[in-house]
Amino acid sequence: MARINLVPQNREFFRLFVRASSNAVGIAEQLVRLLDDFPGNDNLLREIKESEHEGDRVTRELVDLLNRTFVTPFDRDDIYKLAGAIDDVCDHVDEAAGNIVGYGVEDIRPFAKQQAHVILRSAQKLDEAVGRLEGFKDSSRQLHDLRDLEDEGDRLNRTAVAELFATAKDPMVVIRWKDIHEQLEEAVDACENAADVLEAILVKNR
Repeated sequence: MARINLVPQNREFFRLFVRASSNAVGIAEQLVRLLDDFPGNDNLLREIKESEHEGDRVTRELVDLLNRTFVTPFDRDDIYKLAGAIDDVCDHVDEAAGNIVGYGVEDIRPFAKQQAHVILRSAQKLDEAVGRLEGFKDSSRQLHDLRDLEDEGDRLNRTAVAELFATAKDPMVVIRWKDIHEQLEEAVDACENAADVLEAILVKNR
């Protein structure tokens, strides 16, 4: 039977969330380097995969801590949601990177590089907001910036797909790159989803 801890493990929850958001920044930086250096650095795909595994490990640690803690620093459902949203960032980056290599892509389309930079900026803003979660400090500026970045990501994705259909001659190229562009946009969406959860947490705990 699992041991139930009656003492709030506030600092440990916040420490794990900071670890998760820092890892999201790291995997986004690796993605930017992968696209900028492609196909020059074979190690980057392995680094991205390891960062995705680290995201999974942190999520498991959060869930385990949640199951062992009787009094949590904020709503249990919000802990699950926030952990999942941050982990989703890593999952989508990992899938996009895997598809780029697995699909046999020869050249990186410029819009994909722009999308990767939006993912990185979004992850950095998310990391800043998560860093302010302990004590429920105001993170409205970071959350506002995250939503602006999500709008920018949407526009980039639409433009990238339109340009793809207008210029690519090979239908397989269209199919592959449309999938990659959409996975990159999903990573930005995951950051915005995390912003929604963070906003709900702040509203409930003011």
